[in-house]
Amino acid sequence: MTLTGGFVLNELLARREVESVVVPVRKPLKTVNAKLHQQVMDFDRMENYAGLFAVDVIICCLGTTIKTAGSQEQFRKVDYGYCLKAAELGRTAGAHGFILMSAIGSSSSSTIFYNRVKGELENSIKELGYSYLSIYHPSLLLGNRPESRLGESLGAKAMPLINRALLGPLEKFRAIESKTVASAMVNEVCNLSSKPVAERVVQLRQYEDIVDLAGVTD
Repeated sequence: MTLTGGFVLNELLARREVESVVVPVRKPLKTVNAKLHQQVMDFDRMENYAGLFAVDVIICCLGTTIKTAGSQEQFRKVDYGYCLKAAELGRTAGAHGFILMSAIGSSSSSTIFYNRVKGELENSIKELGYSYLSIYHPSLLLGNRPESRLGESLGAKAMPLINRALLGPLEKFRAIESKTVASAMVNEVCNLSSKPVAERVVQLRQYEDIVDLAGVTD
């Protein structure tokens, strides 16, 4: 499970507004909670578990790195293929909301492979016609990861100073805590459940919006 995904899970389980949380996993989680319904799943055969996606809202924080995946092809398989398949299965099963973790700079026309894949995913999910789609564009995500990412680690140490210099149109590039992003996502889910969507909505969430949704002091 990703860093942000772990925070999302814990917050969902703690919220009274949330009745149940369905989590597809590669291996069992240690978390035990009456609301939690986890299913060990082969992500290459997600269609065999279509029933798991019959939920109200899907939060997708799935993602990897090219280094971890081993190649651009494998990276695309996870960050585009798995995420899109989850969105397709959810839409078919009747899910009305989809909240997607993407990234700042995502664009299907980007010359940067990572950003281009993220942008292509966004475009493909938009075409599915969810009643409510919210796309998150955080910059550098801060938090303690189980794996070492030297570049991100060095960047994180410098970000408190750099963040203060990122003002106006540059504010969207500020680093943000993964827990803050998770809080924003969970708050959005809970707000959505209390206010049914009357017409199709597509939201783009960047730094300022994410911080506001999370209800934290910047």
